[in-house]
Amino acid sequence: MKIKSDRIANMPAYPFARWGKRVNAVRARGIDVIRLDMGNPDLPPPDAVIDVLCSSARQPNHHGYPGYRGIPALLEGIAAYYAQRFGVKLNPKNEIVPLLGSKEGIVHLSLAILDPGDIVLVPDPGYPSYTMGAVLAGAEVYRFSLDQDHGFLPDFDAIPVEIADAARMLWLNYPNNPTSATADLGLLEQAVTFARRYDILLCHDAPYSGIVYDGHTPPSILQVSGASKIAVEFNSFSKTYNMAGWRVGMAVGNPDVLASLSRVKSNVDSGQFLPVQEAAAHALTTPQEWIEARNRIYSERMRTAISGLASLGFPVTPPKATFYIWTRVPEGWNSEGFATALLEKVGVSVAPGSFFGENGEGYIRISLTSPEPRIAEAIDRISKVTKGLSSS
Repeated sequence: MKIKSDRIANMPAYPFARWGKRVNAVRARGIDVIRLDMGNPDLPPPDAVIDVLCSSARQPNHHGYPGYRGIPALLEGIAAYYAQRFGVKLNPKNEIVPLLGSKEGIVHLSLAILDPGDIVLVPDPGYPSYTMGAVLAGAEVYRFSLDQDHGFLPDFDAIPVEIADAARMLWLNYPNNPTSATADLGLLEQAVTFARRYDILLCHDAPYSGIVYDGHTPPSILQVSGASKIAVEFNSFSKTYNMAGWRVGMAVGNPDVLASLSRVKSNVDSGQFLPVQEAAAHALTTPQEWIEARNRIYSERMRTAISGLASLGFPVTPPKATFYIWTRVPEGWNSEGFATALLEKVGVSVAPGSFFGENGEGYIRISLTSPEPRIAEAIDRISKVTKGLSSS
């Protein structure tokens, strides 16, 4: 009996699922593991958001199928958020699709748009789901390099013309996971020009646009004139409002593309739990002061981590956004080997850069999603490994 399709047989295990098993095995030995590998916020959402969820969940008529399109309050709230945050006007009726987390929408968009043999342009290093969605759709992936010397920004001129001519989809992600790089509106304008020239669907993934420092304001791809004709943008409540486990996201932009995405979704899910939608709509009204206070916590963690890592010889450029540190591993190590040594020897779990593509080799990603004392303790534990390297 055949128990897996060819597409699944050719798909590697999701790297963080595989790594999670390794972490659990180390914990089973009684080792206290400090997890700095996943982008999993440790802080709660605003109290008012939780209150709305609880109140709505107590309503006896709020537990049935909620519908496929999303409730008006959520759709209108997303439109208001984009208008206030980015100056982008969205039609709630056809330019917004609520998602069960943006990861789900990223993969389903590939199923909605791509056919076997189509070419998808994916950043390397980059979020693994861009590639996984393409693989599920039977498409071919062309990886374009994000290099440190170029600020981890794409060089569109380096993509061969014959590849660009054949490509159907292009993924971008700024502020960037895993590198923490940021892009200005000029770079996004270049991307729109490139996508127009080659008739490519431009997909911009922007879940970290709410985690910023020192006044940085990341732009939306939809701020570029005419972008909505060839682009969609993904965003998420996971990072901006500490709602990762709630699984709420959004796709916005080109209405024809979103209609295709909605057709897939209506066949594979039955919409978002109504109390979650009502709470998410309320989250969009969160005062800016709450977001700024939360970001100050990340900023303090960032200072602690960067100072400690610098004392150990790790090169780090302070990021303008995200809660990630992207740094090179010590000479003589590969990414997964060094991350495994940290996990096995001192119980510190970081993400190997190779999880994000070939160009991630030689780096690790450190996620600042643990309290500051735990981050300081993690740096102290890492020092025991690096001192051992220098003395060996």
